[in-house]
Amino acid sequence: MTDTNFSELGYLRVAAIPFEPTIAEPSKNAAAILEHISNLREGKVSIALFPELCLSGYTAEDLFLSDGLLIACREGLATLVSKSSVPFLVVGTPWLMRDGRLINCAAVISENRLLGLIPKSFLPNYQEFYEKRWFSPGGEINEVENDPIFGTFPVRTDILFDLSGTLIGAEICEDLWAPMPPSSRASIAGAHVILNLSASNEIVNKARYRRDLVRIASAKNIGAYVYCSSNVSESTKDIVFGGHCLVAECGEIIAESARLSESPETLVTDLDVSKIKHDRRQNKTFFENPVKRFSVRTCQAAPPSIEKLNRIVSKHPFVPKDSVELNERAFEILDIQSSGLARRVLASNSKCLVIGISGGLDSTLAFIVSIMATRKLGKTNDFIYPVTMPGPGTTNRTKDNAIKLGELFGIRPEIISIDSAVEAHLLNLRHEIGNDIVFENAQARERTKLLFNLANKMSGIVVGTGDLSELALGWCTFNADHISGYNVNVGVPKTLVKFIISCYADSVEQEDPSISETLRDVLDTPISPELLKNDGDQINQETEAIVGPYELHDFFLFHFVRNGSTPTRIFHLCRTAFSSVYTELEILKWMKIFFQRFMSQQFKRTTLPPGPKIGTVSLSPRGDWRMPDEVDSDEIIREIDQLA
Repeated sequence: MTDTNFSELGYLRVAAIPFEPTIAEPSKNAAAILEHISNLREGKVSIALFPELCLSGYTAEDLFLSDGLLIACREGLATLVSKSSVPFLVVGTPWLMRDGRLINCAAVISENRLLGLIPKSFLPNYQEFYEKRWFSPGGEINEVENDPIFGTFPVRTDILFDLSGTLIGAEICEDLWAPMPPSSRASIAGAHVILNLSASNEIVNKARYRRDLVRIASAKNIGAYVYCSSNVSESTKDIVFGGHCLVAECGEIIAESARLSESPETLVTDLDVSKIKHDRRQNKTFFENPVKRFSVRTCQAAPPSIEKLNRIVSKHPFVPKDSVELNERAFEILDIQSSGLARRVLASNSKCLVIGISGGLDSTLAFIVSIMATRKLGKTNDFIYPVTMPGPGTTNRTKDNAIKLGELFGIRPEIISIDSAVEAHLLNLRHEIGNDIVFENAQARERTKLLFNLANKMSGIVVGTGDLSELALGWCTFNADHISGYNVNVGVPKTLVKFIISCYADSVEQEDPSISETLRDVLDTPISPELLKNDGDQINQETEAIVGPYELHDFFLFHFVRNGSTPTRIFHLCRTAFSSVYTELEILKWMKIFFQRFMSQQFKRTTLPPGPKIGTVSLSPRGDWRMPDEVDSDEIIREIDQLA
């Protein structure tokens, strides 16, 4: 197996360093910055970001007007340019323009060159801030400096830096607070990463607001936002700085430092630039904004190899990590599902909900959704018509749970055995009864036929139960459980189905422990279509033993459809996430099955019935996923084989 280099897979390591400046001592600050950088080089960091005016200290006040400090800042900057050892270094410094204006800048250094200065556009001059006393706003500056020490370089806000295909822009503190921040223009012009050098003081509740600003900036600009602020080593005469560092990516905070720490720590994480580029390709609204062309400066240094990611790769990307968020998400999903179903009932003037319940995960979730939809409609539970249809492969455990679940909600499910119907069906086909695909599909189609005919008889609508993971794999019988009047689970992956049922079980435990107990037994039951003959007691057809673990398939699905990742990238992420669970060969085995099935089973997704979109991944042929039925998987399988 080849070694992993996550830099080649679209990741970029960044560091935000809220280091401890010595006020008005640029030589000491430059030395301290270089000391930090030497440690970062060993950590394979590509971008090192320091706070606003870190060379001088943000709180130097009227010393900014002194020749001594400005000369010392030039000397400190020259030291950094000559000795920096990271591919991309950004520090804050005052800079005196040839025309006499003093500006607050982000200095960008790479390969012993000063690539450019980005001036601060918006200068706060209210409440505790009075930057206009010393600095001039830089939003309109567009100059080229020809300096005896630093050579020729631009001074302007409309400039991006190209680091091996990743475009980087910068803004400074207050710029983010402005109604139309420079970072938005930079992002539209192509910046994948925005760096913010900041000196943001701490007052009550400001951290929450700051966090929201950074998160939303990364979301609306579909990019990464790296924020680094001054710490408590600045003057505390009137205000206190907390050293708050944040990294957000496409609307999610992926790393955050502690505030007001006695020993501020460097915040290091890896940005998924590949995901950013994919999301922008997908979102056409992003490119409908007027684009102002930015100047682009190329960094000659290449990002160092990253053998191990400095961020968590979630095993279950569809499932929130935080338990509170997970519970909120579960009931939000139930609300979306049940609202969609209730609206469908009104539109079709249906007199009842006909649902097949098997005692398995998916039909249990669909039943819970039906209960909630019934309440939204102002109906009683007898509006639901549950049917359990035991066949040759049905076990007592699933049958009993299906019946018990209905009864616990005050509805006695109708029990219709399909044994004789399947036997007659196969007799008409002149096909012997045995455990083959014809036998299995005959059962699935008999059940679907019963449900639709019952719905006709009762003027009802058939509630679908199949989930998103099954659709991805095509693990459903065409024109059988693949069809319904309205499929409430069509947007919910299997890993999330389990957590939603678990959250619902927790919510009803106090009110009705019997319902909670039954739901937990459903959760503990092995996943099976129960289509192979058995003695009624033991499940002898476990889905995950045939097609593979659903947690792996959901992982593959998320990264392929949501992030547009290649099999190679998915494999390396997967072995990182599941290193202690599955071997590399197991991952490759099930990945191969996933892609073979995903590509070959599109014809089932092309003819999907309606159902609500739940999250960012949907396989609706009318909405998110359009793919020809005739696509094959040869190229993908070759790539997977090469990985092995």
